[in-house]
Amino acid sequence: MVVLRTFDLEDMMKTPQKRNKSGGCKLTRTETVTVRLDPKTRYMADLAARRQRRTLSSFIEWAVEQALHGVCLIGGVTADEMTHNLWDVDESERFARLAIYIPELLTYEEQEKWKMLNESDILLHAKVRGTDGVLSWNFAALKDKVFPELRKHWQEMNEAYDEGEEAIRQWIDSNTIPF
Repeated sequence: MVVLRTFDLEDMMKTPQKRNKSGGCKLTRTETVTVRLDPKTRYMADLAARRQRRTLSSFIEWAVEQALHGVCLIGGVTADEMTHNLWDVDESERFARLAIYIPELLTYEEQEKWKMLNESDILLHAKVRGTDGVLSWNFAALKDKVFPELRKHWQEMNEAYDEGEEAIRQWIDSNTIPF
């Protein structure tokens, strides 16, 4: 049973309703991406967005999320399924997670930075070399020791990288335990 309550104009004047004039709730977007679409694709996306009662931006975000279910990043595991392994709010941790899980997706610049980290001792506590010589990772040590240390040195590592070879060598030396 549905009960409808009616209000007269006088009741409505007593309790003014606050409305969001933009027509919906405000979501804070933290990333902006510029996308080029040919006119036909743009038009059809706009129509599809209208059908779903979305903005074009919201429709594109939804479409990308749907596509993540179908793109395999490694060994049949989709991008959507890898999110919990790869995503972190901290940039340095995201970088390390990508380098550990899917190093072949690193850009050239990221490969150079990963080499810097490997030549320093920051990753040392989490590296485990098996009897067969294969490198694996101690994920507890990554979480407890390596990621906090990496966060602490992330900005200076990037600055050294931007300054060039001499600064890189100095940064590596300053983050290496002398034997």
